[in-house]
Amino acid sequence: MLTDAELTVLGLVVERPRHGYELDEVVSERGMRDWTALGFSSIYYVLGKLREKGLVAEVAGERPHPKAKKTFTATEAGRKACAAAAEAAVAELRPVHPPVLVGLANSPAVPPERLAAALARRAEAVKERLAEVRRAAAAQEHAPPFVRAIFDYSIAQLEAEARWLEGMT
Repeated sequence: MLTDAELTVLGLVVERPRHGYELDEVVSERGMRDWTALGFSSIYYVLGKLREKGLVAEVAGERPHPKAKKTFTATEAGRKACAAAAEAAVAELRPVHPPVLVGLANSPAVPPERLAAALARRAEAVKERLAEVRRAAAAQEHAPPFVRAIFDYSIAQLEAEARWLEGMT
């Protein structure tokens, strides 16, 4: 079984061979940091784990010097593992644990005016985040359909939360 970070990195390498810095750029461009716990420093760690599992390999070829960037490509086993894990991730409904639900479960402990203010702050944060995601999506207008689907899904979730918050405030 692959972690979300492993599947994310493996999927990007399945798209085409990449080095760590390029992986970081794509993660940033596509807004993937918003839904993965994948920081720059963890990309090389994840690549190492994928290499140990035989799912990626360093692209053969001469590097100008030993510290030059290593480019990784997916192995056949990596392509199969990526496809199986991606299919499962799309098909399976896994529980999520948003902190807002924990807060709501304990909201009777919060004075009503403070709870209303907290909901208003959340509504403002959702509005700002929705604008950010829309801007990022617009900047990726020529992105492949699967990238558009990620943005569309994120926008739909934020819009649904914004509607819910309107009813709460």
